[in-house]
Amino acid sequence: MNLTISGHHLELTPAIREYVQSKLARIKRHFDNVIDVSVILSVDKLTEKEKRQKAEINVHVKGKDLHAESIAHDLYAAIDGLIDKLDRQVIKHKDRLQNHHSDAKRLTGESETDADIADAEDPQSTAVAT
Repeated sequence: MNLTISGHHLELTPAIREYVQSKLARIKRHFDNVIDVSVILSVDKLTEKEKRQKAEINVHVKGKDLHAESIAHDLYAAIDGLIDKLDRQVIKHKDRLQNHHSDAKRLTGESETDADIADAEDPQSTAVAT
């Protein structure tokens, strides 16, 4: 997994880097086919009272690119919200992959079981004439 963390109008401290890496471990625990991760942390200074901390992430997994962003007054809260959003997307993507494979098995399995059920329900085809 390639990890790129960058900051706009923000100095990235080792504590922030470690915090992002520890939170991304949760994503990797759910889905380990992550190819590339790009995290952008930024501070937008609209007015002195209203500083917005923004966290964005782009995740490239096999077959899809996922994007999430979160805005909060605290950078750590923005990162937490970002990881929560991304976690839901990763779980949804993983479920789609697993359901796709089980649908193929189920479709081939259903055609055989439907024929067996139809034979069992039709007593004339199984009854022997005496």
